[in-house]
Amino acid sequence: MQRHHLTFEVDATPKELWELFWASQRQNLDYEGVKIQILHPGDEIGNGLVRTAWFRVPKYLLSGGKAQSWEWITNVKPYESWQYDAVGKPLWSRAQGVTRLEDIGGGRTRLHFEESYHVFNPVMRFLLERRVHRFISRDNDKRIREGIELGAQAIQAMRAQQS
Repeated sequence: MQRHHLTFEVDATPKELWELFWASQRQNLDYEGVKIQILHPGDEIGNGLVRTAWFRVPKYLLSGGKAQSWEWITNVKPYESWQYDAVGKPLWSRAQGVTRLEDIGGGRTRLHFEESYHVFNPVMRFLLERRVHRFISRDNDKRIREGIELGAQAIQAMRAQQS
C-alpha cells in the first residue's frame, strides 16, 4: 500500500475554500486531461456524492495513458474535511483520500490532503504500484494546487472589489 501527503497554505479562509471546492464538485469538469462526471450529487452537504473520473497514467500501462475511477464522498464535515473512496482501473486498485482544511488565521488556510493507494493483484502491486501511484500523485498535487490557488486568487480579487 502506498501513502501520499500534500500540505500547503492558501490565502483564503476555510469557508471560502469549502465553497470553492464544493461549487466545482457539484458539476462535471473537464480540465487539462482530467474529466469528472457527477453521477449522483449526494445530500445537501455533499455526503454520498458519486462521480467517475478519467485521468492520466503512465503509457506503459497500455491504456492509452488514461485511467478511470469510480469515487464516492463520505464523512463530510462542512468547512473542515471530507473523505473519498475509489476503485480504479487499469491497475485495478482502491484509493482513499482525506482533505482537511486548517484555519491558520489571518484569512489563510493550510490544506492537508492524504491518500492511500492499493493495487489488488499482488504481482502488479509488486511491479507497478509504487511507480504508478507516484505518477498519479505528482499529477494530482499539481492539479489540486493549481485549482486551489487560482480559486484563491479569484477570492482575493472579489475581496478587493468589495473593499
